[in-house]
Amino acid sequence: MLVNGVPWRPVQLAGNGWAVTIIDQTKLPHAFETVDLTTVEEAAHAIRAMLVRGAPLIGATAAYGVALAMRADPSDDNLAAAIEMLRKTRPTAVNLFWALERMRAALHNRSVEERAGAAYAAAADLADEDAAMNEAIGEHGLEIIRGIAAKKPGETVNILTHCNAGWLATVDWGTALSPIYKAHDDGIDVHVWVDETRPRNQGASLTAWELGAHGVPLTVVVDNAGGHLMQHGQVDMVITGTDRTTRRGDVCNKIGTYLKALAAKDNGVPFYVALPGPTIDWQVADGVAEIPIEERHADEVGRISGRTESGEIVTIDVLPENAKAGNPAFDVTPARLVTGLITERGVAPATEEGLLSLYPEKNNG
Repeated sequence: MLVNGVPWRPVQLAGNGWAVTIIDQTKLPHAFETVDLTTVEEAAHAIRAMLVRGAPLIGATAAYGVALAMRADPSDDNLAAAIEMLRKTRPTAVNLFWALERMRAALHNRSVEERAGAAYAAAADLADEDAAMNEAIGEHGLEIIRGIAAKKPGETVNILTHCNAGWLATVDWGTALSPIYKAHDDGIDVHVWVDETRPRNQGASLTAWELGAHGVPLTVVVDNAGGHLMQHGQVDMVITGTDRTTRRGDVCNKIGTYLKALAAKDNGVPFYVALPGPTIDWQVADGVAEIPIEERHADEVGRISGRTESGEIVTIDVLPENAKAGNPAFDVTPARLVTGLITERGVAPATEEGLLSLYPEKNNG
């Protein structure tokens, strides 16, 4: 996608051909800054500290982290150590583990002389595939939006989304936002309700920033406004992303997604989840029981950053002194609340049978 007319990916090779440039998403929307990663330790920090975030982007950054490690030391021991270090950065997004296993498979039979070059090539292939999958998600989701638009000619299609599942969360295009970009570019009159998404405000800070940059009409609302909007007929569909999807169709996404799905079910609003195939964890059936939920630092709840009238970026405390705060980063939406799963291979019901119809190679029965 474009930033001030310049093509950007949230992770890409630097100009020197070996360092890895990322967009520092902790600085958005007030500043567009990049960071060059030169070691696997820096890549791990970028993932852990959420300079990069979003399941597909975490996976791609981890792949490039392995490449940085192989450039420094292509030994078997360092390959194993790098993969283990990166595995420990975030516990919930399954793309991380998928990407690392893919890198391991690409490198373990290579000679040490070949490993660095092979690692960079494998990471680049993974990133390009992610971009292509996300664009395909957009094409399949576009058909759903077209169908809604056809039922209300001359009116706006109002879509609600939670957190950030746009191009900033992937290598390009995004998951939940990809169909919206496709619809907007196709001339469909779309408007997006953007949940602020506390505690890190990824909706207000990131989704609003990238949709606005693309010219998509939007309105930022507080997280608890979604049910009210649905009750009053102001939401035609909900689209979110997911960090891990079980083989039965449960979806794990940013905390608060489950509440949106409940409100959508109660009001007859279609609730779609957009995801690339690597986000499906075929080893997990029951998302509520089996998916580990990351508990992040209480400061994300108790402190908030913003820009003052003078333009200064400051961080302030918002809780009473000594107040405790809990911070589960994700929740799980059961498959029964999901209208459909939008993948790069098409749209499927949120069931094991539905997913296997798109990914028959995963059928071990």
